[in-house]
Amino acid sequence: MELTQAQIDERIAVLKRFRTLLEQQRNKFREYLHVLECQQNKIEEEDGDALVAHAELEQQIVSNISNLQKVIEPMQSMYNAVSHGTELGAEDKNSVKRMQAELADLQRKVLAQNALNQDLLKKHIESVKKQLAEIHNANPYFGKRSIYSTTAAVTGNFVAEA
Repeated sequence: MELTQAQIDERIAVLKRFRTLLEQQRNKFREYLHVLECQQNKIEEEDGDALVAHAELEQQIVSNISNLQKVIEPMQSMYNAVSHGTELGAEDKNSVKRMQAELADLQRKVLAQNALNQDLLKKHIESVKKQLAEIHNANPYFGKRSIYSTTAAVTGNFVAEA
């Protein structure tokens, strides 16, 4: 079966678009990994304001990755349909496979870094809880009733003068 030039051009366009989307996703994952690494430093430095900023940035990046994935999935189906048994070069197919492998590796790194950050945050939260408990227990007034909170009967006559 001989392909027309239009079919070949269409398949090449699908390949180029798919490759471009994979590159964009790879760049987003690299950016996400960088944010997670910076976030780890801020957790260790106990910089709360920077952590909030990193969390907001992280949400934006994850949203971008999710939106990009929604576009990549149908494009990958198109790519698989046109690349199967066609004249697309082995170099083109290999470049896509390399990029997909690199993306999978970046995803693993992101998951590992995210797990590390979660563990650090849990340890930090436990540390803060212990500090609060120590402060609470060191308070000499803890557990004592205030002399002002007693309900004693008021004795004596009060006369209001007009």
